[in-house]
Amino acid sequence: MKKLSILFLAFVIGFAGTAKADEGMWLLPLISKLNMNKMEQMGLKLTAEDIYSINNSSMKDAIVIFGGGCTGELISDQGLLLTNHHCGYGDIQALSSTENNYLKDGFWAKSLEEELPTEDLSVTFLKRMEDVTERVFEGLEDVEDTNEKDELMNKNISIITEEASEDNEYTVRVQSFFEGNQYFLVVYEKYTDIRFVGAPPSSIGKYGHDTDNWMWPRHTGDFSMFRVYADKDGKPADYSKDNVPLKPAYHLPISLKGANDGDFAMTLGYPGSTSRYLTSWGIEERMNVINDARILPRGVKQDLWRKDMMASEEVNLQYASKYSRSSNYWKNSIGMNRGLEQLKVVADKQKLEKEFANWVEASPDRTKEYSEVLPNLEKLYAQRTDELKAQNYLVECLLRGTEIITLGTRTIKLEKALEEGEQEKAAAMAQDILESLDAFYKDYSVSTDRKVFSVMLKLYYDTMSKKYHPSFFKQLVEKKYKGNFEKYADMVFRKSMFVDKTQLESFLAAPKLKTLRKDPVFIAAKSTKDIYDRLYDKVSETRNAESENNKLFLKGLMEMKPNQVFYPDANFTMRLSYGKVGNYKPKDAVLYDYFTTLSGVIEKYVPGDFEFEVPQKLIELYQNMDYGQYADADGVMRVCFITDNDITGGNSGSPVINGNGELFGLAFDGNWEAMSGDVAFETELQRCINVDIRYVLFIIDKYAGATNLIDEMTLVK
Repeated sequence: MKKLSILFLAFVIGFAGTAKADEGMWLLPLISKLNMNKMEQMGLKLTAEDIYSINNSSMKDAIVIFGGGCTGELISDQGLLLTNHHCGYGDIQALSSTENNYLKDGFWAKSLEEELPTEDLSVTFLKRMEDVTERVFEGLEDVEDTNEKDELMNKNISIITEEASEDNEYTVRVQSFFEGNQYFLVVYEKYTDIRFVGAPPSSIGKYGHDTDNWMWPRHTGDFSMFRVYADKDGKPADYSKDNVPLKPAYHLPISLKGANDGDFAMTLGYPGSTSRYLTSWGIEERMNVINDARILPRGVKQDLWRKDMMASEEVNLQYASKYSRSSNYWKNSIGMNRGLEQLKVVADKQKLEKEFANWVEASPDRTKEYSEVLPNLEKLYAQRTDELKAQNYLVECLLRGTEIITLGTRTIKLEKALEEGEQEKAAAMAQDILESLDAFYKDYSVSTDRKVFSVMLKLYYDTMSKKYHPSFFKQLVEKKYKGNFEKYADMVFRKSMFVDKTQLESFLAAPKLKTLRKDPVFIAAKSTKDIYDRLYDKVSETRNAESENNKLFLKGLMEMKPNQVFYPDANFTMRLSYGKVGNYKPKDAVLYDYFTTLSGVIEKYVPGDFEFEVPQKLIELYQNMDYGQYADADGVMRVCFITDNDITGGNSGSPVINGNGELFGLAFDGNWEAMSGDVAFETELQRCINVDIRYVLFIIDKYAGATNLIDEMTLVK
């Protein structure tokens, strides 16, 4: 394995000087070798140790995983945390009610005592990363059998994990990079007492809603604020009134100087997933199978949700977070397919694959190692197309598309325990389900789900081949209801105990097998889960072979192009990206400036339109030009700006940091013209959309009057 490590060192040294400023999600332990020269040339005034250090406090100590899928940063020495409004959206919604609608009206704690505890929210700090590739691959040279290799690798990983977990309560994992060609040990510390501090109303924090989502120009104040609490020793602890605000090892200073064209910009955060090394067949699968299965069902479901949300404030509050989560990657999938087609990414990949095949044929050694890689991948993708599409449609239409079926699936294991007479186990399972019901029914509208239920079931029925239909379609819908899903839905929602919280609670207090098995929701849920499991098993047969061939393909590409920039795909580990502030030209004769202003908010204002409503107080501040110290040098209140940083989902909430190491923006979106970015980075068009930190401070100070929060921060003028 020493040979492999030397190979990776060659990559590090070989492409250090060729990295493009606007492409790459870089691992922090490697930036001193890979990126510092380039970043210094672009305007960075920090050292690598300032950004990432194990032994001393550094910038990475201010960056956290927020919840399970966003980034946040500490901006005071009292644990004050900044992230996006859409990242905090679900937690804000959970704390809201029709009497105290924090999504609609906003919320600001003017003291620590007013801050609101959040349930099931955590933030996670990175402690360290360490390359353990040699240890993971130790002993593999002498093993031929694939299964034996996997067993040995898993054993090595277990040993590494156990060693790193000794005498601490950290979360430890070994994660793969470069399709399994490299491994890092990653050590985290999680805090679970997180309290809601403040957020603007949705008319600011979600201004533009779906219409402006993934678009530039943008005028959204997409931020929210929380606080991390710890025990008296600064250690993670469950919520307690005795806990105190965390004293972080590092917090970010905040610049009031703003963003100018050409300024250096750096992001730190947790990008979730990219697939930059997919083959042409993988990209076609992403477009025609995975994205397609997301676009049609979600579009139909969201239309039904939205009608009910517009008709009822209660339903609006119940479904606000669900709608936001659903629509975000629905629109992303539409934009991705559009971008991949326009940029002819499949054709470019096919050219690369032809080049790879010719390179392989030119050497007997390469032929022996790589000649079957591309043929294998082509066959694997073709083999699973139908089953994978059915699996994804089943998820979007039934398992997630209809909430009542989702609830029904929670009782499938309970049925098995009852069938096997394991009363104690069944009682424990029933209790677990009982404890989850308050959260489910709080955000559930029976009438709304009833409409969705009939439409989504029919959509799946009409779209998918009968061989992929759950058994209840034939047993109930076709025979008894002659394919009339409206009549079937009427029966289900009239007879099922799952529709009524009180009935379900009564059943779970003393669960009976016969009662469960005759319930129409359970019948549909179990039948749906059965066909899903069969599809999952069929698709899974290809996964190991796909992974092994992708690993070989990337290893071969790195050998074929020793001077090309290679960086690992995003996998929700901390990454650094760097670029610059600047405009772009989306199409002929159109030039988008690099910033937007408050006047643009007013220009888009449509009274009575929830997407473009503007609070009266914000209008008054604009009319009076009452911007305090947060206006630009020309007196204008800037709202958002763009950079060419390389980000993706998970980077939401990432700090945008200037050359002096100061926070000057908050990343929250990408742009429509480059939605292909998760698969193929577009060097001319791809942009990162950010809230200007001065707009954030302006809203906190002048709009909300929460000067107590401003006073905590380290402001740099």
